[in-house]
Amino acid sequence: MKNKKSFGIHFMIKPSKRRSDGKVPIYGRISVDGRRSEFSLNQFISEEEWCSRSRRIIRQYPVAKTLNPLLDKVATEVRETFDGFERKKEYVSPQLVKKRYLGLEEDVSTLKGVIKYHREEELSKLSSGTAKNYNATEVYLDNFLREKLKTDDIHLAQINYALIVQFENYLRTCKPLRSWQPLSNNGIMKHMERFQKIYGLAVKFDWVEKNPFKRYQLKFEEYDSDFLDLDELKVFENLMPSDPRLKVSKDLFIFSCYTGLSYVEVKQLLPKNIVIGIDGDEWIDVIRQKTKTSVKVPLLKKAKEIYSKYVEHPVTESTGLLFPTPANVTLNKDVKDLAAMAGIKKHLTFHVARHTFATTVTLLNGVPMETVSKLLGHTKLSTTKRYSRVIEQKISRDMDALKMVLGEGTGKHQKDELLSGSNTVENEPEKVKRVSHLRIVK
Repeated sequence: MKNKKSFGIHFMIKPSKRRSDGKVPIYGRISVDGRRSEFSLNQFISEEEWCSRSRRIIRQYPVAKTLNPLLDKVATEVRETFDGFERKKEYVSPQLVKKRYLGLEEDVSTLKGVIKYHREEELSKLSSGTAKNYNATEVYLDNFLREKLKTDDIHLAQINYALIVQFENYLRTCKPLRSWQPLSNNGIMKHMERFQKIYGLAVKFDWVEKNPFKRYQLKFEEYDSDFLDLDELKVFENLMPSDPRLKVSKDLFIFSCYTGLSYVEVKQLLPKNIVIGIDGDEWIDVIRQKTKTSVKVPLLKKAKEIYSKYVEHPVTESTGLLFPTPANVTLNKDVKDLAAMAGIKKHLTFHVARHTFATTVTLLNGVPMETVSKLLGHTKLSTTKRYSRVIEQKISRDMDALKMVLGEGTGKHQKDELLSGSNTVENEPEKVKRVSHLRIVK
């Protein structure tokens, strides 16, 4: 049998909240099992009128005749509120007692309540791609409550560090919502991150006293997404699918390989997003959905060829969009089918095109990391480094250039250029120019 919870209610003044007229407010403090919650009575007195021992107004002051009975009445009503929790065997905390007494009690005192609030008030502020992922997190939380805690809901005050870890462990062992998409460590961390953000609303609005996520650390694993190397990209480009939808999906994937745009950015492209850039050529000018930063990408020849194919497409003419873009799920499936047709064994999704742009199309061809970062619309260079890989072929080229500077002979790539006739006197100044700016950075 559980012991009865300890309870206390007493009053104090708060000189730190003194008004301009010199008076201080009276506060009530509710204690349940050593935990506390305070509330204002909206009553103000002079500091000398208060007796800290009796926790009441000193009797000799006239205001004592009205305020002391009020304090007694409040104490009785708060005690009765606490007893109500005990009689109904409800979970009780000082915050819940305060809310019920003040008539502020609402569904937001529970996990389901804050999830509901998040769905109704916060999801609309997120992009559609980000918002839809919260649905899966909500389902996992609901399954966790029913399967592990044997309940439909839980009070926010009951969520502690141990429960957070318990939910993480549940995600590592539970059946995934999609059988073909098991939860990886990083997938689990994304659910934990969303859980943390939902709970963070309760902290922000003072619906809870403490934040148990302060001690919890998200542990993402470094992950190198697949990308197409130059040979694979050419094979992909040369595919000739007979299915009209696969033709469109192939074009969209290649377009992203040469622009670095994400699925939603390609989907929302309008003719007005094609502008004349500083060089007098065509550029793409968009606002990144994820970071809300401006992105300006010069259109390479391959990208121009693809978008010009759809200028008079019936779907684009009716929607006003640049491309007839299928749903993300459909497009990802098509990309996998196209990869199989091309004999590419890598795990391809549409997002791989963005990685291909960062690695094979730009970085490998000597575009500086800072420029790649701008083209991708990243706000931090560290984010770009996760997309771009300094692969062996580029390391070889860079070291060949270094050997030339150090006078250690002609590297393999320079030999290839000499044999092909590309290393002419006309090109030589450009080669020197590329390496002459190197300096030691400490």
